[in-house]
Amino acid sequence: MSDFLVIGECVADIVRTPGAPDVTHPGGSPANVAYGLARLGHRARLLSQLGQDAAGALIREHLESAGVELLADGRPGLATPTAVVTLDARGAASYDFAIGWTLRPVEPPADGVRHVHLGSIGAVAAPGAAAAQGVAERMRATATVSYDPNVRPALMGERAAALAAVERCVALSDVVKASDEDLAWLHPGEAPGEVARRWLALGPAVVFVTLGARGADAFTAAGRVTAAPVPVEVADTVGAGDAFMAAVLDALAALGLTGAAARPLLPARLDGPALAEVLRRAGTAAALTVSRAGARPPDAAELDAAVLRGAVRSSGPAGR
Repeated sequence: MSDFLVIGECVADIVRTPGAPDVTHPGGSPANVAYGLARLGHRARLLSQLGQDAAGALIREHLESAGVELLADGRPGLATPTAVVTLDARGAASYDFAIGWTLRPVEPPADGVRHVHLGSIGAVAAPGAAAAQGVAERMRATATVSYDPNVRPALMGERAAALAAVERCVALSDVVKASDEDLAWLHPGEAPGEVARRWLALGPAVVFVTLGARGADAFTAAGRVTAAPVPVEVADTVGAGDAFMAAVLDALAALGLTGAAARPLLPARLDGPALAEVLRRAGTAAALTVSRAGARPPDAAELDAAVLRGAVRSSGPAGR
């Protein structure tokens, strides 16, 4: 299977539900994507920062249990980032973060990486973002690149500066995924489709926009492909977008569309039927994830079975 390098933060998600004790889950959007890719049968490496503490041990064990290979910058004395995730009665999550991102410049892996994924805080938060973007820039010669802004307003700073950082990453990328909530914060008052079309002009071949309970869209220069939501009863929405992203990358790899040599093929090969299938698999992966607590994406057999059935074994609207 294709080799993936994911760059970005690991976070210990302390999930807080009214009337219940706190539960700590391994998290962080890029870490979730790496975990999801490994669960889908890919060799996935994660360039991140973890502390030598209990939260770091929990995350390390979780990632390695799926086969994720952890890479680090060698910086000592780190504390593992944390986020208090408060769930409301519908399972929707809000976040309170304690995150630092100080990734130092590193040499990227020299073997096998066909695709690089950048995400969330690690792609835009100083000082580590420069190192993360630098790796992606250097690897574009041999690898395709994807990006998910996964906007966290409390950590993004002033909107104009955050937007500039996000759009630098968009311009680096062949594939971009964002939620409608991400786009609403970055471009208040603009329709998600208008933002997606403008982002296409920066360089990506495709921009995916997830719409929560309304499904998802894929935008290319040829137009828009829309997918209905997969019916599911929501346990919580933690990690749904990351499961969607991992399944998109898995589908692109299956189509032979990872690696720099595939870059010129993306516009023609990602036609309407191909994008409809990518959206169907990604939406199903997200629905499976929101059907249970925490960021627990499906493995390949579970996803294949759910796609074949055409539904997840529950009912209700899908989360983000």
